[in-house]
Amino acid sequence: MSRWSPRVTVATVIERAGRFLMVEEDRGGPHTVFNQPAGHLESGEGIRAAAEREVREETAWHVGITDYLGLYVYRAPDGLTFHSHGFSGMALAHLGNDLDRDILATHWLTFDELEDLERAGRLRSPLVMRRIRDVQRGRTFPLDVIQER
Repeated sequence: MSRWSPRVTVATVIERAGRFLMVEEDRGGPHTVFNQPAGHLESGEGIRAAAEREVREETAWHVGITDYLGLYVYRAPDGLTFHSHGFSGMALAHLGNDLDRDILATHWLTFDELEDLERAGRLRSPLVMRRIRDVQRGRTFPLDVIQER
């Protein structure tokens, strides 16, 4: 019997003046899709550090991670399972670095614009709106619930 290993990812909700920082990606479908800055945990990397790195690489923003949203388990249609650690944070400074090659553009979108994208099936996964709604409901946890050493 082989050991099962889910994919460990991070995603960060960043809100500023009623708009959310989103990335637009081409995933090979008929339309581009939108997601929070997100990605995979790299070997030897802490979860919070991974979230900060992914935001920087995908959006060219330096952020301050403020809260932990929790662990979101997602079973993708292709059968892969993702353990996605959600965070919220605030934009501190635009860095101007080049974006990851998989990112077509970044956008600051309103909740209504995101709901329109959700209805159109243009969000990367159902977790995108779940994370945003959790932030709006104040369903966050202090960062010290993550014990890393």
